[in-house]
Amino acid sequence: MAIVGAEKKQAAKPSLDVLHGLVKNDLAAVNRRIIEKMQSPVALIPQLAGHIIAAGGKRLRPMLTLAAARLCGYGEGERHCALAACVEFIHTATLLHDDVVDESLLRRGQESANAVWGNQASVLVGDFLFSRSFELMVEDGSLEVLRILSNASAVIAEGEVLQLVTTNDTGTGEEDYLEVIRCKTATLFAAAAEIGAVVAGRPETEQRALADYGMNLGIAFQLIDDLLDYSALQAQLGKTVGDDFREGKMSLPVVLAFARANDEEREFWTRAMERMEQEEGDLGQAIALLQKHGVLDETAARARDYAVRAKQALAVFADGEIRAAMMDAVDFAVDRAY
Repeated sequence: MAIVGAEKKQAAKPSLDVLHGLVKNDLAAVNRRIIEKMQSPVALIPQLAGHIIAAGGKRLRPMLTLAAARLCGYGEGERHCALAACVEFIHTATLLHDDVVDESLLRRGQESANAVWGNQASVLVGDFLFSRSFELMVEDGSLEVLRILSNASAVIAEGEVLQLVTTNDTGTGEEDYLEVIRCKTATLFAAAAEIGAVVAGRPETEQRALADYGMNLGIAFQLIDDLLDYSALQAQLGKTVGDDFREGKMSLPVVLAFARANDEEREFWTRAMERMEQEEGDLGQAIALLQKHGVLDETAARARDYAVRAKQALAVFADGEIRAAMMDAVDFAVDRAY
């Protein structure tokens, strides 16, 4: 019997590689559709849109549409590819608008579109991409698809406004925060997955299961994003540590830390996050307080709970490589924190 000791291989870190491999041909078709639909005789539009689309990102949301369609047995046709492109346009449009609202100068480690071309151009090109997404919905011809994606677009906008309202407000509670990320992030994950069942003509039970999968995955994904904003790992992902802090965003770690704070700590959070009177060293102090109250670990634990719910939602589907890859996507979303 072979002795397994120091030579035992460490378990592979979760990734999107298997999922990407299973849908890579469809994803190539999605990318072609994206390039085609972002063209315009107004040269600035494809130039600016191409800047943010080419900036990377893992195309997780469109991959969910492609994977869900395959999970549901969708065979011939490219409806799922066109709708995956639609999902990516909605996502990209919100990123353009987000960076303007947040006055962000970086996006995925490079200059944001608004830093290069200004706020006005970014907002208008974001509007163009939203319009293209609706063209793709109409071309698909399904009222159910139109209902799901148009509703998601409206809810995302509501989430953006709700985040604007809660920013700099230390009175923000957990429910307020969860409503922001449900609207702003998780709704598009849910819609992206659900429309895979629609194009495959599957029953409402499977639509609902995929929507639940996407919603819980999206919440877990955003919880980890919010945790990473206070982590050194953020720099490895091409992002700046402490952006949420500098913008006064009330993410879950801060909401929990403020609720458990003593009077002196509450005054710090109020000064730094509400009055925005930030001083050198404040980010370090904020991280120390988050660690003191154990809220970063608690945020990770909450993300894991939502990850479990996401996986449970797939129980209605037969086991197979595509379902396993969608499970891996959940693990990837959470394990980015480690």
